[in-house]
Amino acid sequence: MALGLDRDRVEAWCRGIDEGPYSSVSAGERITFHNLEGITLCSAAAMLTRRVRVFLNVAVAPWHAPAMLAKQLATIDVLSNGRVDVAVGVGGRQQDYDALGAPFERRHSRVDSTVAELRRLWEGGPAGDGQPIGPTPVQIGGPPILCSGMGPKSLARAATWADGVSGFAVTGNPKDADHTFRAAEQAWIAAGRTTAPRLVTGVFVALGETESAGRQTLEDFATRYLSVFGDEIASMMAQSMSVYSAGRLRSTIDAIEATGCNELILVPADSDPTLLGRISDIVG
Repeated sequence: MALGLDRDRVEAWCRGIDEGPYSSVSAGERITFHNLEGITLCSAAAMLTRRVRVFLNVAVAPWHAPAMLAKQLATIDVLSNGRVDVAVGVGGRQQDYDALGAPFERRHSRVDSTVAELRRLWEGGPAGDGQPIGPTPVQIGGPPILCSGMGPKSLARAATWADGVSGFAVTGNPKDADHTFRAAEQAWIAAGRTTAPRLVTGVFVALGETESAGRQTLEDFATRYLSVFGDEIASMMAQSMSVYSAGRLRSTIDAIEATGCNELILVPADSDPTLLGRISDIVG
């Protein structure tokens, strides 16, 4: 989602992540923004990496025809040799729905039906012409599916079909992640699930030559990214971002790990691969 991401930088990030102290490389979806398209980018990442998992986070399920999404994700699973995970949700921007001509109504129930159809098709169920959709995923039954919806109703629905949750601590506050994780665990218990949900969250991060430079980069990025919600809200939230120095990144990782988090997604505010080097020194 950062500015300036081109072929060379995509390759540098993918190879650096694959060779570094990381578990996955991740991209998500947004339409009326400057970002590269998420599914295409994950396909590239599948070919540019060999070790880390490829995490489509988040796929906005109501935008997609389920059969096409099933085929796209199965294809990436084949290209990555079974390294794909996906989080699904409804997105937070009606502007993207409008740009695609996708209905905004009943979007939550369409997530549920899309997940059910993905799994049916991945297991070899017939499509409209009575034939299965290929390719067959490398992972038996298809890629793991997480839920990105964090409200009580979304978690209650997700507890019936999701392998876990993928939230986001917007300001970098570990308490936000802890609240989400405990709510997810309770939803899983209420649904009678016998296995605990996989717990994933993310934070925005920037590291500059100085702390003030990192903070400014993070604020500028967050202001652009959140401007869809209005200038006042974007500015207020941007100023509350907290992960802009080596010390803050270390303490945030430790604090979020203490919540029981299984995986933390670091979302860079700058596409310059030198940022990856700075992060890797700390994470490693």
